[in-house]
Amino acid sequence: MKKIPKRIWTASLLCLLAAAIIVYLGVTFTSMWQDQPIYPGPGVTEVRMLSDYNPALKGTNGDTEIYVLDSGNPGASILVLGGTHPNEPSGVVAAVTLIENCQPKTGVLYVIPRANHSAFTCTDPQEGAPMFFTIATPGGDRTFRFGSRATNPIDQWPDSDVYVHRTSGQTLSGSETRNLNRAYPGSNTGTFTERVTYGLTEFIKTNDVKITVDLHEASPEYPTINAIVAHQDAMELASWAAMDMQLEGMKISIEASPTNLHGLSHRELGDFTDTMATLMETANASQGRLRGRTSADLVVTGVDHYYYLAGQYGALYVDFPETGIPIDERVARHICGIEQLCSAYNELGNELSIDLGDLPSYREIVAAGIGAYLDPTD
Repeated sequence: MKKIPKRIWTASLLCLLAAAIIVYLGVTFTSMWQDQPIYPGPGVTEVRMLSDYNPALKGTNGDTEIYVLDSGNPGASILVLGGTHPNEPSGVVAAVTLIENCQPKTGVLYVIPRANHSAFTCTDPQEGAPMFFTIATPGGDRTFRFGSRATNPIDQWPDSDVYVHRTSGQTLSGSETRNLNRAYPGSNTGTFTERVTYGLTEFIKTNDVKITVDLHEASPEYPTINAIVAHQDAMELASWAAMDMQLEGMKISIEASPTNLHGLSHRELGDFTDTMATLMETANASQGRLRGRTSADLVVTGVDHYYYLAGQYGALYVDFPETGIPIDERVARHICGIEQLCSAYNELGNELSIDLGDLPSYREIVAAGIGAYLDPTD
């Protein structure tokens, strides 16, 4: 039997390795386009689509689910937006937690967990970010997508050199043209991203949404952190909510929505609709520039040695312990803030009330971990 030359064995092994890599990358790429499952709880009464409010989105990656949790009792309505920036995961996880656990007693809760659905299908280039992260639950690990800050360029390209905001004429960096939170109030004939925000704006108008909460995260060195940003029409509401959050042991600040910065949800939704527009920010080390390796573990645990050192030198706008700021605490902040905004709305003497029922408190979520409320087998 003729001996096979060593170079043939080497070439064959390299071919097999290349094939394995191609298969792996193909499976990984395909998985980015598959939505992670959400398990609607007993409070969900209906699931709509954003294309119901802007038909131009139908059949595109801009279309996304709207979960309706209608108490069946008269009351006001609140909209929670998660996934405006899919690389800010506590907003997504908080939205999913509401869908799977909330049972309103009065009024209606609307939840859109993937506001920029397209941005879940990619990651930010040159950031070394993970594509997924997992949260431990009693029934096993649960996987979530870690997406991009901006619309997938497959859906909208190229970026202009300068982004001109459609209704104000404000100019920004061209990359902001794919940022959902720079495209409000949107246009049904505009860019892909503007068509998404147009649908969101139309949804709020059509359903007479009284409060809108846009959930975000920011780097610990960012001045607007652990904060509620509010349109001037929502400042009293946000102030009452912040006071109650502080009573629960959270440091929280109030920031006024800038009148000269356009395209943001808390500015344009407050100007173009009757909703009380707010945005919440939590502190996430994976968002910042002082971080070490951007890993799935960092996203979940929030532990980063370099941010801890920066905090010791007073370089941050938030306390950063050696144990980090985990996703449990960040989601707990969001859920508590949403509850307190509803409570403040009721305390301000509005004719219709909003009661989200018995949601876990800030302390309960921090103590048990958010995974306790995300068990897919429960």
